[in-house]
Amino acid sequence: MEIKGIKERYLALDILRGLTIALMIVVNTPGSWETIYAPFKHSAWHGFTITDLVFPTFLFVIGNAMSFSLKKYESKGEKAFLTKLFKRSLIIFFIGLLLNAFPFVQQDVSGEWQFVNFSNIRIMGVLQRIAICYLAAGLLIRYLNMKYLLGIGAFLLLLYWGLLYYFGDPGAAYTLEGNAALKFDLLIFSSENLYMGYGIPFDPEGLLSNIPAIVNVIGGYVAGIFIQRSGGNISTVGKLALIGLLLLGTSLVWDSSFPINKPIWTSSYVLHTIAWDLLILAFLILITDILRFKKGVYFFEVFGRNPLFIYILSGVIIQIVSLISFGELSLKTIIYQDIFLAGLGPYTASLLFALSYMFILWLIGLWMDKRSVYIKV
Repeated sequence: MEIKGIKERYLALDILRGLTIALMIVVNTPGSWETIYAPFKHSAWHGFTITDLVFPTFLFVIGNAMSFSLKKYESKGEKAFLTKLFKRSLIIFFIGLLLNAFPFVQQDVSGEWQFVNFSNIRIMGVLQRIAICYLAAGLLIRYLNMKYLLGIGAFLLLLYWGLLYYFGDPGAAYTLEGNAALKFDLLIFSSENLYMGYGIPFDPEGLLSNIPAIVNVIGGYVAGIFIQRSGGNISTVGKLALIGLLLLGTSLVWDSSFPINKPIWTSSYVLHTIAWDLLILAFLILITDILRFKKGVYFFEVFGRNPLFIYILSGVIIQIVSLISFGELSLKTIIYQDIFLAGLGPYTASLLFALSYMFILWLIGLWMDKRSVYIKV
């Protein structure tokens, strides 16, 4: 990683990125997984909550940022561009693997500590998806003009629909056990290398579902180019909102035949999330660029200026706090029970724990921002 001074940024993008990181931390670190308010839960399978918007929005803002950052490579040769693109993607993917194995030790059934069996760690994950989608979208953006880029985006969504329909179980193509994304992962990986949170080996960030996720990055890039060409004016806000509403309506119509579903990252889900991202971005431009209301936005800018680092740090710290134990209780459990759960209902306590943890990470981000420390891959 390299540490460098921050460059001029697009405020609405920074706020959107910061909002995404803040919400990521909140939904990933409740005080208890048993007591979570409904909006902060992912949909069990088909459906959509605000929590289901978080990850695709992160991909969207990556694409949005690429519309600015890739400009500096226009005057450089192919070697410089490709080296940077592949190097960054490999580093992000490798960090994701390390996070899956962290803290590298675990207790067996007898309570003895032993090193993690690296052959059984989960291969895919959030950062791995980011790396793959960043790489694929970067290549498409580099070598295709806008018309072909939009066409490829539409093709990828339709291709994925066809793959799930034809290779999934008849009558159960969009179920947990019968979807083609799971079947494809099991052809490539051992079941021990897949996520187990659904009760069976199934990875919501599996290989095949990267195909539609690439379009979330493309959507962010196209939005960024449109904003740069049109400017931060009321016409831009109106057009972004109109396109967002049209995509939202399309996704809801498509939902009847290809359900909106985050775990298998359906094409209707991609359109649905891009639609909401465009609407949110239009609102942020309206507030910051047109109405000039910027009070309180710095809170989200702090997260937006070191997004990847803060996201990684959020996972590392909570893992360490959960690993440290006193007797039979982890330090995290002790803090939650003795501080947050005392005098509060379990759902409120769980949310307050997540918000407090998010604020601690914000303070770290603030310390870095005040010292102009910006860590990038």
